[in-house]
Amino acid sequence: MKIGITGATGQLGQLVVQQLKKRVDAQQIVALVRNTDKAVTLGVEARSFDYNLPETLTGSLAGIDTLLLISANEIGKRETQHKNVIEAAKKAGIQRIVYTSLLHANTTSINLAGEHLATETAIKASGTAYTLLRNGWYTENYAGSIGGALAGGAFAGSAGEGKISSAARADFAEAAAVVLTGNNHEGKVYELAGDEAYTLTEFAAAISKHSGKTIPYNNLPEKDYAALLQSFGLPEMFAQAIASWDTSASTGDLFDDSRQLSTLIGRATTPMSVTVQETIAAL
Repeated sequence: MKIGITGATGQLGQLVVQQLKKRVDAQQIVALVRNTDKAVTLGVEARSFDYNLPETLTGSLAGIDTLLLISANEIGKRETQHKNVIEAAKKAGIQRIVYTSLLHANTTSINLAGEHLATETAIKASGTAYTLLRNGWYTENYAGSIGGALAGGAFAGSAGEGKISSAARADFAEAAAVVLTGNNHEGKVYELAGDEAYTLTEFAAAISKHSGKTIPYNNLPEKDYAALLQSFGLPEMFAQAIASWDTSASTGDLFDDSRQLSTLIGRATTPMSVTVQETIAAL
């Protein structure tokens, strides 16, 4: 069995490859990437794979049995890009597609859901066996702002007291590897989230504990938070998107207590405080 991983040099993809190498021979893994030079360190076969070049995709998928389609990072283009991959997978005879979707994609107010739902629909319509991994938030999404919070003296956001069931990116990568190499996952939709739910007030408290500095949480209206992010150099549309995701979090869209992620990986998910501590130690 050969397993193909799209976006294998990305933050999630690299971790999936590492997890797969613990479970199957490296010769069974194919990294599907835009730049094969960047994939050398992965220690597996690498093939050129660009979502925007549909005429090249089928050939790159030759001989692959199971495909992990990691969602692309170009918001607004992903529906078309993913459909290109799905059509190529069908032509190449892929037996199963595993797709990284969004937590509660069919009910969430998070504006990323539309492209994910369109992809889920396209996968189902293709007739190819599938498994949908509806990934919740990575704790690293918030941990990436810790350096700025320490420099500025506060952690800002618009999530209010919304509970966030995040987990470390490595937890989601391990779940993907389990599904890719295991049985009885066909047709399943997994809602994946961390065991622990926290507010950004509690996140800021964890920063304070592990840094030795007092870092309060500063909750802002969505427009003000977007403006703050822009002042840090983020493009306007991206800043607005991040602020809107926080607003969705305030209404519970990043909360899930089903523990399907920890069930899949056979252990508790990584506590938020551990990711915070590791992030601070690396600064």
